[in-house]
Amino acid sequence: MTYSSVARDGDLAQLVGLNHKNFIFTLKTGGNFQTHRGVLYHDELIGKSWGTQVFSHMGAPFFLLQPSVADILIDLPRNTQILYPKDIGFILMAMGVAPGQHVMEAGTGSGSMTIAMATAVGAEGRVTSYEQRPDMQNLAQKNLERVGLASRVNFKLRDIQLGFDETDADAFFLDVQNPYDYLEQVRNALKPGGFFSTLVPTFNQVEKTLYALRQNKYAFVEVCEIILRFYKPEPTRLRPVDRMVAHTGFLIFARKIEPSNDPRGLELANEAGVGSMQEIKSTPKAEEEATDVSS
Repeated sequence: MTYSSVARDGDLAQLVGLNHKNFIFTLKTGGNFQTHRGVLYHDELIGKSWGTQVFSHMGAPFFLLQPSVADILIDLPRNTQILYPKDIGFILMAMGVAPGQHVMEAGTGSGSMTIAMATAVGAEGRVTSYEQRPDMQNLAQKNLERVGLASRVNFKLRDIQLGFDETDADAFFLDVQNPYDYLEQVRNALKPGGFFSTLVPTFNQVEKTLYALRQNKYAFVEVCEIILRFYKPEPTRLRPVDRMVAHTGFLIFARKIEPSNDPRGLELANEAGVGSMQEIKSTPKAEEEATDVSS
């Protein structure tokens, strides 16, 4: 999706009407968009400045806007639960996804993260997306084509237990129920120092993932969740809205590192969480801490 000051043929457009009800569609010469409040003709919208108020043939008012990526993701046709923009934005920033990079994901789903990644890497970057279910991959491809980003994405259909074709990826987002089973395969696809992230909904999934990250030599592990609360934008009665987007999942981040056998680096490796849990417990520092607790 490209951005401009006026609506053009082929652009994604957003109409926002009464009660902020909104519709997203592609502008096409000769086309029309039908709502319960009347018809709007594309030819009358093309050429207008974004932000202009327009009216249906019945006189119903709308604002003509260019949708944000978050608007597109919320409106996305889906067969499964999608990632929320609040989580996606933080994931992209934390993994340092930037123009020109090669980033990967497994578990394409409806393509919400795929769209966000394809937007972030720009025209010079590329996204490789693995999915096991043909029906989900077909839906994701249609969603990427709808927003004009399909050319930036290489879709692959495979059981990821078999591993990945790529190496030296800048970042990898793993969106599957059991990420802890595939961390070795992901490690082989990442460049040294590359970013890893996954999202899981429950504590026991986090625990299993943390053990697997240590065993597969990832480091600088972080676990967090993003909670979003909106406020009523009325200056004389500012207060939180009645509903909020609270827990959607636990975000886990880590980096692929290459630990050495040099004993001078052992303490730092332990602090970074490198190696198996048994290796960490057997270090002098861990034994000293255990002695202090028992005393």
